[in-house]
Amino acid sequence: MTKLETSAENPVPVRVVAARISEWISRLGEIWVDGQVAQLTRRPGVATHFMTLRDPDANISLSVTCARGVLPETVTEGSRVTIRARPDFYIERGSLSLRATVVRQVGLGELLARLEQLKRLLTAEGVFDSRHKQRLPFLPRRVGLISGRASAAERDVVENARRRFAGTRFEIRSVATQGSSAVTEIIDALEQLDAETEVDVIVITRGGGSIEDLLPFSNEALIRAVVACRTPVVSAIGHETDTPLLDLVADFAASTPTDAAKRIVPDLGEELALVRECRARGRATIRRRLDSEAELMAGLPTRLRATVRHRVSQAATDVEALRQRSERRVDGLIHSARLDLEHVQARVRALSPQATLDRGYAVVQTADGTVVRAAPQAVGELRIRVAAGSFLATPTPSGSGTAAKKSSKGKV
Repeated sequence: MTKLETSAENPVPVRVVAARISEWISRLGEIWVDGQVAQLTRRPGVATHFMTLRDPDANISLSVTCARGVLPETVTEGSRVTIRARPDFYIERGSLSLRATVVRQVGLGELLARLEQLKRLLTAEGVFDSRHKQRLPFLPRRVGLISGRASAAERDVVENARRRFAGTRFEIRSVATQGSSAVTEIIDALEQLDAETEVDVIVITRGGGSIEDLLPFSNEALIRAVVACRTPVVSAIGHETDTPLLDLVADFAASTPTDAAKRIVPDLGEELALVRECRARGRATIRRRLDSEAELMAGLPTRLRATVRHRVSQAATDVEALRQRSERRVDGLIHSARLDLEHVQARVRALSPQATLDRGYAVVQTADGTVVRAAPQAVGELRIRVAAGSFLATPTPSGSGTAAKKSSKGKV
């Protein structure tokens, strides 16, 4: 197909553009398409039926035409179908549609097989791991609620929550909970509530239904939106036997909408009873402690006196032991000092000149006190000092035989 050469001065007619588009689309040939019937028009007596086929995961749809014999009678709005069709571009209206030659309704068994395959895929990715779970708040400031408009599930959650805690505030988003638009509406509501700063928990709920009715709550796009949600999410879908994939990814899976109400807010009566019980236990504990302390205080004076006597007696024993050790120590020091003094005295006496005199020696001095060390120095009157006093003497010539003159002076 050659490229159209156009410009502001050389435009091409609409018919040419439409013809080129139709030519290009016709080259696609027949294709197999999976989707959900969002709108179906069966006109009696008309050979062609019209329906709108919607993508299960996105807000995208295409018009489909098919012959009466091609469309099974069991197909209704909301049915999941697989069609074989050829894209057609209607030049006159400038619209695109699919002309179906085969329409197959997806059966329950095939739906369950697809869900099981999706479950295995998400499990392998770790989407359902417990590490992604968040703890629900004890008392949320505001509860986000996603449910069908004026549905029984909405009433169950709101009424039971307010019966437990009258001041519970809700931020409610009414959405389609089944059909072709359910997934996109639920995801939009989830993102809006997740962006609200005061919404501390989000509840997604609806009543029971068939597997086909609950398919939106096993949709992969919704599952991944819940994983990306920063706010804790509670799943309350259907009855206890209903287990959509949303239950596996939610932070808490409630068995019923009523059970969800019990999980998101505390029961005020139960909490007040718990407070009263804790207060009573606290008072009983304090009373027991006071009674125990009173008993201890009652026997304290006797125990204190006994303790004081024991400590005084022990202190007196310690003081006496210290006194005796001190006396022994002082006696030992005195005895040691006495021995040392006697030794010093003995050494002093041994070194004293008096000791020499006591052995019979004498010190001879001249009148001026000079000690006579040689015989020529013995001139004039001499002083003779002996062990017991001193006396004066006059030396005589050697060999004269004359006795020296003596006069006793007494002890020096």
